[in-house]
Amino acid sequence: MTPTSIGLTLADLEACFEGVIPSIISTADADGLPNISYLSHVAVVDDRHVALSNQFFAKTAANIRLNPHAMLLLVDARNSAQYRLELVFAHSLEAGPLFEHIALQIDASSAQVGMAGIMKLRNLDVFRVVSIEAIPSQVQTAELPRSKRNRLIGAARIAEAIAAETDADGIIDAMLEGLRTEFGFAHGLLLQLDGERNQLVAIGSMGYVPSGIGSEIPVDEGVIGAAAAGARLVKLSDMSRIRRFGAAVRDSSADENRTRAIPLPGMPDAMSQIAVPLIAAGLVRGVLFLESRDRIAFTGEDEAALSVIARQTAMALALSEKLSLEAEPQGLVRIQSPASEKTVQVVHHRFDDSVFINGDYVIKGVAGRLLASMLEQHQQSGRLEFTNREIRLDAVLKLPDFKDNLETRLLLLRRRLDEKRLPIRLTRLGRGRIGLFVEGRLLLSKDLA
Repeated sequence: MTPTSIGLTLADLEACFEGVIPSIISTADADGLPNISYLSHVAVVDDRHVALSNQFFAKTAANIRLNPHAMLLLVDARNSAQYRLELVFAHSLEAGPLFEHIALQIDASSAQVGMAGIMKLRNLDVFRVVSIEAIPSQVQTAELPRSKRNRLIGAARIAEAIAAETDADGIIDAMLEGLRTEFGFAHGLLLQLDGERNQLVAIGSMGYVPSGIGSEIPVDEGVIGAAAAGARLVKLSDMSRIRRFGAAVRDSSADENRTRAIPLPGMPDAMSQIAVPLIAAGLVRGVLFLESRDRIAFTGEDEAALSVIARQTAMALALSEKLSLEAEPQGLVRIQSPASEKTVQVVHHRFDDSVFINGDYVIKGVAGRLLASMLEQHQQSGRLEFTNREIRLDAVLKLPDFKDNLETRLLLLRRRLDEKRLPIRLTRLGRGRIGLFVEGRLLLSKDLA
């Protein structure tokens, strides 16, 4: 029997599988006694099969083992259209790519409401679709408008713009600007993985004021952390009932470390979020995060396009890092900091490498260590120029073994100092070269506390 008697396919029901409106499954036991349950996740396996999450529904699972036939009601979240699917149980999954993908989605969404680890996926029940039937809906509404932008063409244009850049600044700006102009996305972050502290750090931002450059989130926490930990795309299509993780981060900052934290930016009224891992050479290098006020803002086409763009960005950043480390200084131009009688007070706390300038928190971790080292050399000898190569070879800095993110750490420093409008700035003097500006008399002190 064909999977549908009226020309419908599972591909036509894409919005029904976004998890915005719960699906309903009807089963019966061996005696024909019916049972109805709501489902948190229904996923397409292929053009003839769907998978249903099995977390708490013991009765449904027991019925299926006694009677393999079931009926599934799906609702299109864009227009409230309803569809009835006749199913026959095929098999269960307790591992594999599809299982891991759904488990990651459930873990990320449950973490948003403080239930991490509680709504654990036990298994997926896979069903063969016998038929698909559209059924009348008295609440059907006009379909939400969908973007008419060609994602393939847009992704190609963004990839071309990224490939034309040679440094981390240009690559990140080209990617974010492309997502804004080609795809119409307005709010997003690019976060770099800091393996030393198991954190993701924002190094690129669009649509947020303040930008959140330098804000951090632990790996495996929330949508962003889940994408990094699982090396898989994570998407939420309706957050109306979900407490946003970003708000939780801001609330949790009211502790003893508050002065050493940059709040993660976010939209208080976001309805959709998507986090895409940046993967190069088989390693997660960071995460691209986007959000929107619209429900179902990110389609299957968006997922595919964003995955390609994220990987292109990861490879471009890795290549720019390699080029910056190999670059030979050419035609060094002497720079000079602006003359000023002001005192610039800098404190470097060595226990977490946090740096404060005139009492204002700037950055911590490896980036803070880099800034403190350059300032110390300036205070001792008046030095204002540095190269990526010598920084990498400086044993005192104790840089991590991996060599794929020095350029982006320096970019983070530059953007953070620029945004704070502090009397200390960094600037690029060419590939692999950095200039330091100190507007005033530097007074650097180190503190273990």
